[in-house]
Amino acid sequence: MLTFLSGGTGTPKLLAGMKEVERDFAVVVNTAEDVWVSGNKICPDIDSVIYALAGIIDDLKWWGIKDDTFHTHNRLKELGIDEGMMIGDADRATHVFRSEMLRRGLSLREVTGKLARAMGVEQKVLPMCEEDVATQVITKEGRMHFQEFWVKRKGEPEVVGIEVEGIDKAKPAEGVLETIAESRAVIIGPSNPVTSIGPILMINEIRKALENKKVIAVSPIVGKNPVSGPAGKFMKALGYEVSPEGVLDFYQGLVDVFVVQHGDGFKSDSAEVVETNTIMKTGKDAVNLAKFILNLL
Repeated sequence: MLTFLSGGTGTPKLLAGMKEVERDFAVVVNTAEDVWVSGNKICPDIDSVIYALAGIIDDLKWWGIKDDTFHTHNRLKELGIDEGMMIGDADRATHVFRSEMLRRGLSLREVTGKLARAMGVEQKVLPMCEEDVATQVITKEGRMHFQEFWVKRKGEPEVVGIEVEGIDKAKPAEGVLETIAESRAVIIGPSNPVTSIGPILMINEIRKALENKKVIAVSPIVGKNPVSGPAGKFMKALGYEVSPEGVLDFYQGLVDVFVVQHGDGFKSDSAEVVETNTIMKTGKDAVNLAKFILNLL
């Protein structure tokens, strides 16, 4: 078995490809970008992972459900409620189900498992923790939740720091450490290292568990730019070079093999650096990258 650490966008693409060539894997997912909207708990990274593995993700945006409608969102806006993010009707049903189950006393791990099974996902999908944690982006215009920064403000404010509220009290969700222990390797997907993967690694027990495993990481930075998202802004704000080298520095010695885009190779004393095509424009690209990773093992 393999275990992936995942945020949104990049890693779900890889997971969709991996499912085509290897089905025995689990995914530990970032929850620091979760937010309550219109009375419902949204777990964007968990949902993207489940939707990708279920084959229903909107593969133009890599979030939400393919061919979704937005009648409820638009009607709420007409009534004077601006949710700040586009929530599709089918996607909203996921949030309503999750919130109702949480109110009935189920854990986030239990609810995530129910959602995954209901959508036909064979793989184990686990939240990183049960505690409420929240990535706060510190900008020159003030402090704001990641979703406000990225969705409502479109990533425009200048970033001076990142904090993850509540992470000091977070513990691995049930099953996370056992899953990592049973895996022959852990793969850190090409998600934002600071806000997608970083919060998972900030949970001390998870970080310690990785120290005893073979860890392969895929760079989400190609050349000097992130493939998508605000990773560049965040890395720069924390003093890291916006480059594959900067990503490896951010992971601070946890990585054994580091996968970078063709032409981005460099010498490292801490990890073996290997090159392949990491840009997943098509499903075939994702399958090829998955095969490349499996060959490394």
